[in-house]
Amino acid sequence: MMKRLLSSIIFVLIICLTFSSATISQAVDALPKSDFYILLSNDDGYNAPGLKALAEALSPIAMVTVAAPAKQQSGAGHGITYREAIFVSQIKNHKKIPWYAISARPATCVHIGIENLIKTKPDLVISGINKGENLGPVTFRSGTAGAAREAAILGFPAIATSLQGNNRDDYKASAIYVRKLVEKLISKKLLQPKLLLNINFPAGISKGIKGTKVTKLSLIDETNTYHKKHFPFFEAYKTNITKLNIDNDPETDINAFANGYVTITPLSIDQTNYPELKTLKGIVND
Repeated sequence: MMKRLLSSIIFVLIICLTFSSATISQAVDALPKSDFYILLSNDDGYNAPGLKALAEALSPIAMVTVAAPAKQQSGAGHGITYREAIFVSQIKNHKKIPWYAISARPATCVHIGIENLIKTKPDLVISGINKGENLGPVTFRSGTAGAAREAAILGFPAIATSLQGNNRDDYKASAIYVRKLVEKLISKKLLQPKLLLNINFPAGISKGIKGTKVTKLSLIDETNTYHKKHFPFFEAYKTNITKLNIDNDPETDINAFANGYVTITPLSIDQTNYPELKTLKGIVND
């Protein structure tokens, strides 16, 4: 009984220390003066090179706070961390940007970042830069897209960003591209509530780009092959090959990306099928 009570007390103390309001307030008060606030997150984890590249590129033009998963969360989709203790650790960095590692899925990291870690609501939330592209139906499984979508659901403009490959120079070039796009969106007053953009950068962007295409989301899914291994009392399956399929529609993100273009796809959080809505109403009310 005493051991259980002691464990409970220790757990409560850890939670209290982890969410120390003094520490969080000090971090917020230390922010540089600016009129624009960006919250960054991802699904590759708080220490990912793409996230660092974004923070580096955006900190000169905005106040930046990072709220990212404490560990890899690729494929988390729009899952949330539920009925689990969520631990938040502040990470030191040479730019003195408020930087938090959170033991939660990407969408939850964004929610906690907006509701608990910053005093000023963000003008924009950016997720990424993800290691690996997120195109077509994969956006529903992507933790990168899930983090951005959570921000849009909460009423904030959001951008999901992904890069083919894992080249440091490409991350830097992609981040600079994002900064220029953000500046353009600000100047054109296009950062409206619930705006949701999905951007994908092809490998080699640091050497130049073929161009940018604004695309629709492809409906052609990638192919996943699962390798089966036999054990005495069970079988185990593991993803062995993931293949991006061809889409011959030139208006889609998969097609444009395959042809070397940076793709920007505006997404909607409204998944209502309106033609079917009308049909079903007619059947029910008949």
